[in-house]
Amino acid sequence: MERLQKVIANSGYTSRRKAEELIKSGKVMVNDKVIETIGFKVSGNDIISIDGNVINRDVKKVYYLLNKPREVICSLSDDKGRVTVSDIVISEERIYPVGRLDYDTTGAIILTNDGNLANILMHPSNNIYKTYIAKIDGILNEEDFKKLRKGILIEGRKLIIDNFKVKKIDKEKNTSLVEVTIHEGRNHIIRKLFLNLGYDVKKLHRSSFAFLSDNGLKSGEYRELSLKEVKKLYSLK
Repeated sequence: MERLQKVIANSGYTSRRKAEELIKSGKVMVNDKVIETIGFKVSGNDIISIDGNVINRDVKKVYYLLNKPREVICSLSDDKGRVTVSDIVISEERIYPVGRLDYDTTGAIILTNDGNLANILMHPSNNIYKTYIAKIDGILNEEDFKKLRKGILIEGRKLIIDNFKVKKIDKEKNTSLVEVTIHEGRNHIIRKLFLNLGYDVKKLHRSSFAFLSDNGLKSGEYRELSLKEVKKLYSLK
């Protein structure tokens, strides 16, 4: 017997967190009975359906790393007709992004149908490192560096900066190119970080997620992860 949300995630239908939302909203049925209880357990013989569609519990797990371009939505569909990551990464399996990058943010993002791995990578307790390169409209001063070393209070919670470096300064245009590594996943966190210091982010790129970097991938390109890489990601739990 396994928890319903785990089985749904393992089927590749969606992440475990999203599966829990579907259960709470009454969209999941087990053997023609609506289940709204998180933690409800099912056996291998139970028939699970979501919005009337029976899920396939025997699916091949697939894993991709995409260098997301600008103006692409981290979603399976968009009601405004915008390009989504699932339009770019072509797979026979139903895949979804692990976490999100903003519409105008580029860079490394994983897509998979492995709900267990997605849960590991998104869970705050696992401290998955992400490195970003940001172009900001200004030049950092010594006071900014002191704040960065201490950590920045954002919306009542301190953001710890794991690594920070200035890659390039353009005094003529009054801009800086900086690299920052954090282990958090709050929405718009890098933009909020620099806004807190008084700078706007003009461009933002995630160069790496955990140990996976976008090296060798042009904007819009993607590749399958190796078995060794997948095992290493699982070991981050």
